[in-house]
Amino acid sequence: MAEAILFPGQGAQFAGMGREFCESYPVARSLFETAETAIDFPLREAIWERGDEVHRTDVAQPGILVTSAAIISVLRERGLDTDRSPLTAGLSLGEYTALWSAGSLLFEDAVRLVRLRGQAMQEASEEVPSSMTSLLGADLETAEKLANVGSRKGICAVANLNAPGQVVLSGELAALDAAEAAAEEHGIRRAVRLDVAGGFHSECMRGAALRLENALAGIEIRPPAVPFVNNVTGTLVSDPEAIRRSLAQQVCAPVLWEKTQRFALSRGIEHYLEPGPGKVLAGLMRKTARVVGQAAEVRGVQTPADMERLD
Repeated sequence: MAEAILFPGQGAQFAGMGREFCESYPVARSLFETAETAIDFPLREAIWERGDEVHRTDVAQPGILVTSAAIISVLRERGLDTDRSPLTAGLSLGEYTALWSAGSLLFEDAVRLVRLRGQAMQEASEEVPSSMTSLLGADLETAEKLANVGSRKGICAVANLNAPGQVVLSGELAALDAAEAAAEEHGIRRAVRLDVAGGFHSECMRGAALRLENALAGIEIRPPAVPFVNNVTGTLVSDPEAIRRSLAQQVCAPVLWEKTQRFALSRGIEHYLEPGPGKVLAGLMRKTARVVGQAAEVRGVQTPADMERLD
């Protein structure tokens, strides 16, 4: 049974992620060591020992990527043939892990890019006070109306279309305040300000996008060995130059995750693997599959015990 592989993004991180794999499997430990050399940063210490540092954008992003890659590497040693996967995708930074898994990016390049991406997004967040707000029960039309309300006070845009009824706005603080104040009159059940560093996937990140675009220009990108669905279009992308452009665009563009899931479901894919911290993607897929009316099973692997249950 070949499974589509979905890789988590920022927000899935937790202190200690990946530690059990490193302690039990040499291939996982070697991958963390390679990553630390590539970015010249004590990643394991930061995500295991330094408390809340794991939640910093510039730490969480490489930490999630390397944890997911370590889990995939262990699963490959145990017989998982990722080249037989019918599809791969990743939520936001998870795209880099998906592209590495599909042979499109070298591991060291993926880690360096994600470390730079996290640093650039962290710095952009500090330059432009901003955040994100989840709109529970919203559809795209309503979210866009609220974004227009917020735009009167500053940058405000739809940032994530995660699943039916789960849309996220991103923007400057005053703009989000205005959008949240108008949420109830637009029929939104609840507007929840998220605990994030800044307004990701909006024009608040323009400086980060430019830095990433420059870095991507010098990176080799190969055609993915398995079908890859990107966030910017929610459709298959295989041309290396199109992938390069979309990775730079993605920092300011909305994440079309619901469209990505619907695309996978439209191809009749019923079995999915979520390797990495958290279980966010499993919940989003269940919600989307229920609306579509199709069965979907997502098996998460974030600890060695989870992996044993796959056998």
